[in-house]
Amino acid sequence: MKKILVTGAAGFIGSKVAEQLLEKNWKVLGIDNLNDYYDTNLKLWRLTNLKKNNHFAFYQADIENYNELKALFQKDCPEAVINLAARAGVRYSMENPFVYLSTNAGGNLNLLELCQELKIKKYILASTSSLYAGQKMPFIEDLPVNSPISPYAATKKAAEAMAYTYHHLYGIDISVLRYFTVYGPAGRPDMSPFRFIKWILEDKPIVIYGDGNQERDFTYIDDIAEGTVRAINPKNYEIINLGSGVPYSLIKMIALIEKYTGKKARLEFKEFQKADMKKTWADNHKAKRLLDWTPKIELEEGIKRTVEWTIENWDWFKELKV
Repeated sequence: MKKILVTGAAGFIGSKVAEQLLEKNWKVLGIDNLNDYYDTNLKLWRLTNLKKNNHFAFYQADIENYNELKALFQKDCPEAVINLAARAGVRYSMENPFVYLSTNAGGNLNLLELCQELKIKKYILASTSSLYAGQKMPFIEDLPVNSPISPYAATKKAAEAMAYTYHHLYGIDISVLRYFTVYGPAGRPDMSPFRFIKWILEDKPIVIYGDGNQERDFTYIDDIAEGTVRAINPKNYEIINLGSGVPYSLIKMIALIEKYTGKKARLEFKEFQKADMKKTWADNHKAKRLLDWTPKIELEEGIKRTVEWTIENWDWFKELKV
């Protein structure tokens, strides 16, 4: 069987990518440090499902630890690496920028260096739409992204730059995927869909930073994972947007949550945060051309599935910290 290494395998995107790879008969080597940025019970739930497949092997390890990584690579060298391990979240990156730099830039460098040492020819890097702050919409991949407005975005820019360097010097085939607001069942607790659904079900007010009219290109998790898996095929060096191509306001998303929970939200507005973007909107024509990828799940269907999953898993889900 072909072997592939997925970092951040217990994470929201990483676990779904691993799941789809297993369905396609890859042997998946999963790495995750299981940090407590958000409730680890959710990460363990995702891992439990993956471990049901005999072709999934999990290693609790940190991509910041080069020697630990090297031992794993030498033990069971993969044919490709998908780096989905990252410190995410714009707001928290302002509180602790150092860990963002060490993971998102330093950890990425460790993986690239091991790829060149061990002649691994394919590397996929998860990047972010946050890099497009201040650019004309819809965001196209060849726009200059030289004005990151958060430490999170800045560290992803650094990771992209280093990835290009390793492609240029060592011929590693690299696909940089810029994800647009990913949501869906078992999503990250620090993101608005997860928090809003939980708060509405608990009859708590929804906290919105700004007036709620800011828009996001919400992209369903299964679509994101499919695009990521399709990027395994050789592409030389490419930056590719993975987004739905349709921005929606937070107010619209809340209305859909109300519809499928059957409950009315109470809104609490706070000052808009400087590191946030007013709107994201992906031009996904390049993904269609290079990956034959188009998103399938529209926001209403995605919110419906997410609400249904949350209600089905409410017995343990309600205990998660947000």
